Amino acid sequence: MSKRAKTPRGRSADGEKRQKIRDVYVGRPFEGLADEPEWIALRELVPAASAPLKLAPDLVERYGDRPVILATVLPMAWPAMTKPDGRVFIGLQRHVQSGDVSRDLAVALQCALDTPTGQTVNIPALPGVGPRLQDVIVNAPLDITVHTGFEFWLEDNATDDPNVRASLERANASIFPTVRLSAAPATYWCRVTDRAHVRLVLGDDEDRALDALSRLSAGGGLLLGDNTKFAGMFRAHGLLAPVWDLPLEVEAEEWEAPVAEFTKRYAEALAVNEPLTAAERRSKQGLLGRLQPLR
Repeated sequence: MSKRAKTPRGRSADGEKRQKIRDVYVGRPFEGLADEPEWIALRELVPAASAPLKLAPDLVERYGDRPVILATVLPMAWPAMTKPDGRVFIGLQRHVQSGDVSRDLAVALQCALDTPTGQTVNIPALPGVGPRLQDVIVNAPLDITVHTGFEFWLEDNATDDPNVRASLERANASIFPTVRLSAAPATYWCRVTDRAHVRLVLGDDEDRALDALSRLSAGGGLLLGDNTKFAGMFRAHGLLAPVWDLPLEVEAEEWEAPVAEFTKRYAEALAVNEPLTAAERRSKQGLLGRLQPLR
């Protein structure tokens, strides 16, 4: 009986040495993009939203000027999908990711562009070395649309299918009311069960942002008004995301003015270059105790 030849460990069947793909961690994966805080907010805070993207010129030469849509989440948390009409969707909120979210998204986009329209997009578990998101799209502010449901996933008349309709209804049931506020970038009001919140992503270096918030806390300027509570902060992809608890009965538009006033106070505190006072240092320790990692 002949023995089957064994392939040496670390080599493919044809004898070529396999390259091991290593994961790389990037603390601020969206740094350098025009709307870094908005990218983070869409990935971490917003249930249903979309924004059009434009391919970088070299990709347009290769694939044509195909429409690309950034989505907070896609069906089954897919990284990407293609439509029969040639549109490409990439999803920010997904199950499998590496240490560099930007590279993940670039690979998802490239794989989708290489996939026949309307077919399932296969994405590698680890992206390896190559272009990042900043290299494959035109770097421009995001034109964000917040949706009340996930109908934007579908083609016209797709909800005529009862199975599709039932799946869509289940997905829509998971959405909590969310409104994008215009008073400050990357700022969203939401109502979750018995509570309402304002959550925003600060675009400044974490240490400087924390010092500014500490100054506001020590001076009584951290709240958004009466009956509001500073609930704490998340650390999200290298930036800080403060959260406030709000009265449930007050609607989103009523918080535009308080957020604008907070933004002004924050900018003034951020411009201060003197060392923190003793009271501000105590406030900083209190804020650090309420800082939670989001990703």
